Amino acid sequence: MAANLAKSRVWCGIQKCGLPRYRKYSSCGSTYPSIPLSTPLPKLPKPIFAKVDGQEKFETKVTTLENGLRVASQNKFGQFCTVGILINSGSRHETKYLSGISHFLEKLAFSSTAQFGSKDEILLTLEKHGGICDCQTSRDTTMYAVSADSKGLDTVVSLLSEVVLQPRLTEEEIEMTRMAIRFELEDLNMRPDPEPLLTEMIHAAAYRGNTVGLPRFCPVENIDKISQKTLHNYLHNYYTPDRMVLAGVGIEHEHLVECAKKYLLGVAPVWSSGKPKIIDRSISQYTGGIVKVEKDMSDVSLGPTPIPELTHIMIGLESCSFLEDDFIPFAVLNMMMGGGGSFSAGGPGKGMFTRLYLNVLNRHHWMYNATSYHHSYEDTGLLCIHASADPRQVRDMVEIITREFTLMAGSVGEVELNRARTQLKSMLMMNLESRPVIFEDVGRQVLATGTRKLPHELCNLINNVKASDIKRVATKMLRNKPAVAALGDLTELPDYEHIQAALSSKDGRLPRSYRLFR
Repeated sequence: MAANLAKSRVWCGIQKCGLPRYRKYSSCGSTYPSIPLSTPLPKLPKPIFAKVDGQEKFETKVTTLENGLRVASQNKFGQFCTVGILINSGSRHETKYLSGISHFLEKLAFSSTAQFGSKDEILLTLEKHGGICDCQTSRDTTMYAVSADSKGLDTVVSLLSEVVLQPRLTEEEIEMTRMAIRFELEDLNMRPDPEPLLTEMIHAAAYRGNTVGLPRFCPVENIDKISQKTLHNYLHNYYTPDRMVLAGVGIEHEHLVECAKKYLLGVAPVWSSGKPKIIDRSISQYTGGIVKVEKDMSDVSLGPTPIPELTHIMIGLESCSFLEDDFIPFAVLNMMMGGGGSFSAGGPGKGMFTRLYLNVLNRHHWMYNATSYHHSYEDTGLLCIHASADPRQVRDMVEIITREFTLMAGSVGEVELNRARTQLKSMLMMNLESRPVIFEDVGRQVLATGTRKLPHELCNLINNVKASDIKRVATKMLRNKPAVAALGDLTELPDYEHIQAALSSKDGRLPRSYRLFR
């Protein structure tokens, strides 16, 4: 009935307008001239195409100001820009402080400052330029970023200067942050996906009590201990111009330098001025070890389709820093291992032909997850495999993962190596199409090295990785003690010494264990 009514309305429209008038908008009508697609349409203005002269348009320009602050920019076509301040400050620098300061500063970012009375005032100022803001902290970097219309660059840099150097950090804001952190920690322990928690545990096991092994999230016992005085003391030592980079994408370099000189040169911070007293320059010490958390995971995801009770294991070995030449072979190795969840859909683009899919998930139906991760820092790195399975299958799961680690040092097929290199280049180039990702890449590279390797340089390095390089870095990695993180029902978890022995063996098998009673 409805279909017939629709047809009658269309026909009435045709009768009303007339058949010739109705047909003139179709491709069959005589209104459109028969012009091939290779020929420009007549009476249209001549198009003006963007021109690039060599590589200079792609180069990242870096200028260092008198106070040590580095200004880095990358040209990119578009109306909007992303600008921010990256600081060499994170949880790894909290050795002589209460752990959790960086977590507090992340939550307190873009709150009231000397010029802005509240967070709402900051957001209203940004909205005039179509802007948004964000702050993220990691183990080694703190990043304040704003995306807005390029015409509002002056306002954006002024606001960033206020947020970083002039925060009020009132008692009311600190108390609200305490509540937010408590809620986040509770949420973290209730999530069905324990990956953030396991990442914390594997770092604590690998670098026990030092640098990147220090907790990224504020421990519960420190929430009430962190005060404005504690934060100011930390900021005085680590929020200095020589530890900062003002990075921008989608703006002219000269304009950014001009704004930096105006708002970030000679500005006295709200905390006490003077030279920093305590700067932690510790180099990470890889220790290896195990961190276990016995936890009932049976009710972690209730509902009509609950996730079954799983035990999660993460095994890691020390790799290298992102400043070393072996960083690229390790990145290719990580891509070659790949992996994911057993219910992941998709084809080759999703990594279905990586080793952890072919050798693990496709062969062992009882494994719910097997994923490779590579964490890299300025002085160390960690290559991990995360796996999940039923608590009764934990021993078999650990043996499968240790076997995959030992196979890394074996032969590497040309087909899988080419696929891993191509997938890594593809992921790199696709990510760098996003302006915020380019901003973070520019800021992090300049903060760590003072320069930036361009995408085509990285692609050349990836192309040069050979099977012998993969075997060499894997063999070197397997000489280290493992780091192990275990979460859930750990009744069937093998001893740490057995895991270490399996990784040292040729076939990755666990030593046989004999029990009188089961």
